Amino acid sequence: MRKILCYLASAGLVAAAFAVASHAQTPQPAPPAADAPGPAPKYVATAEDLTRGKALFTGACGAYCHQANPAAGPGQGADAPFLFACEFKHGGSEEEIFQTISKGVPGTRMVAFAGAIPDDDIRRIVAYLKSASQCKP
Repeated sequence: MRKILCYLASAGLVAAAFAVASHAQTPQPAPPAADAPGPAPKYVATAEDLTRGKALFTGACGAYCHQANPAAGPGQGADAPFLFACEFKHGGSEEEIFQTISKGVPGTRMVAFAGAIPDDDIRRIVAYLKSASQCKP
């Protein structure tokens, strides 16, 4: 009987130690400050975001379809829209561009990238396109 009680006590101590260790490893969110700003807008980009957006665009979009030069010839993306101009065929707001990249355009070579490229990276591409636009506000 004494061995059983010792065993149960030891098991209880191990379980308690495990619970404390697990809780200590889980970071607890800090309470928001009273004057904390709201969430950042989806498309506000840092320099790092723009650099990544440019790299993603160059590798996934510019390398296969969209030209970086509006005077591109056949085989250089001339059949895909130039995305640095002032007008977009499927809407030029940040959200409309995001939706076009995410969902694609039926009946064209523009495939849906949702699931293939994370949403945050699509937002970086959108931010890059807007920042590199020839049409400045």
